[in-house]
Amino acid sequence: MTTNLADYPFLAQINSPKDLRNISQDQLSRISNELRSYLLNSVSKSSGHFASGLGTIELTVALHYVYNTPFDHLIWDVGHQAYPHKILTGRRDQLHTIRQKDGLHPFPWREESEYDTLSVGHSSTSISAALGLAVAAEKEGKNRKTVAVIGDGAMTAGMAFEALNHAGDIRKDMLVVLNDNEMSISENVGALNNHLAKMLSGSVYTGLREGSKRILNNLPPIKELASRAEEHLKGMVVPSTFFEELGFNYIGPIDGHDVNGLVETIKNMRSLKGPQLLHIATKKGKGYHAAEQDPIKYHAVPKFNPNDANLPKAKPALPTYSQIFGDWLCKTAEVDKKLVAITPAMREGSGMVEFSQRFPDQYYDVAIAEQHAVTYAAGLAIGGQKPVVAIYSSFLQRGYDQLIHDIAIQNLPVLFAVDRAGIVGADGATHQGSFDLSFLRCIPNLVIMAPSNERECQLMLNTGHQLNTPSVVRYPRGNGTGEVLPKVDEVIELGKGLTINSGQEIAVLSFGTMLGEAKVAAEELNATLIDMRFIKPLDQQIIDEIVSSHELIVTVEDNAIAGGAGSGVNEYILSQGYAIKVLNIGIPDQFIKHGTQAEVHEELGLDSIGIINKINQFTGI
Repeated sequence: MTTNLADYPFLAQINSPKDLRNISQDQLSRISNELRSYLLNSVSKSSGHFASGLGTIELTVALHYVYNTPFDHLIWDVGHQAYPHKILTGRRDQLHTIRQKDGLHPFPWREESEYDTLSVGHSSTSISAALGLAVAAEKEGKNRKTVAVIGDGAMTAGMAFEALNHAGDIRKDMLVVLNDNEMSISENVGALNNHLAKMLSGSVYTGLREGSKRILNNLPPIKELASRAEEHLKGMVVPSTFFEELGFNYIGPIDGHDVNGLVETIKNMRSLKGPQLLHIATKKGKGYHAAEQDPIKYHAVPKFNPNDANLPKAKPALPTYSQIFGDWLCKTAEVDKKLVAITPAMREGSGMVEFSQRFPDQYYDVAIAEQHAVTYAAGLAIGGQKPVVAIYSSFLQRGYDQLIHDIAIQNLPVLFAVDRAGIVGADGATHQGSFDLSFLRCIPNLVIMAPSNERECQLMLNTGHQLNTPSVVRYPRGNGTGEVLPKVDEVIELGKGLTINSGQEIAVLSFGTMLGEAKVAAEELNATLIDMRFIKPLDQQIIDEIVSSHELIVTVEDNAIAGGAGSGVNEYILSQGYAIKVLNIGIPDQFIKHGTQAEVHEELGLDSIGIINKINQFTGI
């Protein structure tokens, strides 16, 4: 895909932020307009994250205009909003490749550009990293500046507040920009706030404020009066003194779509000492009406026609595993009022929209707070409720200590519905669910199940929900196979696999939804195929039977080979002193880059052809 740069005369000149800084400030509004148009034109043709980037156009322009990037460090939290940043930092002509195999990474990525200071994908890491960089910059002594941009959603995570608390304590020079896209400010209030923000961030005001505090320091009553007067003045335009209590100099909120106002305020704040917080109000999807009206729908988009008010509807497909889980939640809640479902800000992604609407008193969105979500579930379980934590595999990593300390040690009946397990595709290394079996399998008291299809998924959810111990059902991103779903009271026997077909010499032990590809391979090789179902407890009896009648065991899983389901099979075979060859097929010991699920599976040899080739190579055929 090519874009005619003649339609973007200013943007065509900008191959790096240095080119941007050579343009006069009165042209920044025009550059912002071109940047917004280019983003719309490019993403509509290639697909990708969309609404967030439209909301950060002016901020991106202002930050690169004021700061000497990449010498000065600019950190984006999460990175959905960093497409404009990529365009301005030499990747404009590659933007159409974003999220595609061998194309631009979906998030800021250190290996991709010197302008990407921190590789990101999960939220709420920016302030912690920025503080570390600010401390390093002070030690370096070259007057390097540090900026972190964090959204109001990411600010709900405890890690962000831990970082703010530390930054306010050690008082290093840094700027945190709070990009608040939930607040709506009118034109007049916005203009007033812009004017006052420039005043409050200016050297005269800050000098008077700091100077008066020093002078009055030994006169407590007068100091107290001056402090109250200052808070009264600022209380007229500042929504909260919360950040000031943490030790930050707070400015805002100001209009995040007034590029010149942003430049002036950021210029003033750049020279201030200590930790600074600039609160800006933006609108997700700014400049594209449909995205402004429904930023959730336009968060990540397929290819679409910008002139059409509706996104193209996907071809009718079998339900996704997330939808299968949502269907199970609703069916189970109808008969069990003690079921409570918890999500850390992933209602749509985890298939919980209908449940949240039908059973609002049994639904809890705890915001981006995975640690809290897990321990909150522990409290609910102790209180006699039956909690279900719906969480992505890569996000569960953040609640690992809580899973061990607050759930497993106390053997509490909490069911974890682990979505996006295995290869997820376009979001890349930060989102691949490569490690959950490895980090869960070693935890005592935990039952771990991996369904091969949607019927098995609901059977396992039923089983886990009725257990009196912690349990995990891990399932992938993607669609089911069209199986008939079970009733809510149907369960399966713990630790029992299913023999799918019998063969000779080779036995393939499949874990999870790899079963379809494993079945093709097993038929080609005349191998026995077993759907293991359980990673823990492992079906030891079926392994005993296989060892006595086969020459090679092959384990197949969509998880890291290191410590995964296959490792569990290896450990059992070794413990019994069995002399049999074993081949483990899974995700290798590396971080997996972005691409479609099919592309990545093929590259890793996790499709049927790859499985056959690996077995043939191992056996010397």
